[in-house]
Amino acid sequence: MSANTHDHNHDHNHGHGHAHGDDHHHDSGEDHGSFKSYMIGFILSVILTAIPFWLVMGDVIDNRTTTVIVIMIFGVIQVFVHMIYFLHMNTKSQGGWTFMSLLFTLVVVMITLVGSLWVMYNMNKNMMPTMTMEQMRNMP
Repeated sequence: MSANTHDHNHDHNHGHGHAHGDDHHHDSGEDHGSFKSYMIGFILSVILTAIPFWLVMGDVIDNRTTTVIVIMIFGVIQVFVHMIYFLHMNTKSQGGWTFMSLLFTLVVVMITLVGSLWVMYNMNKNMMPTMTMEQMRNMP
């Protein structure tokens, strides 16, 4: 054999620094997801939708306030499932700025939700007249 023979058993990186089987992750920590992660996210989303639906349609919990709180908890969990499995957000993406914007968004959403529920509860309690059915029938 001559000294000019070429060894064909090396990695084929075609000049871009990745072998053919490498996952294409960027240095910024971004993850493009896989079929498995999308399916896990989809299955969790279906479960996290079906359980609250069953709770309401089956009238499982007698107390309406408890039902609303449980549904809101499932909704918050589902938001995290979507952010992790579909939006691929983590603490390493884009140097942590994605995570910081996520925390800011969560604070704003929580203030909006809690404030809205507080306002609606107080308006219902303080502004709705307490009338009997007989008084409602005799209204002009």
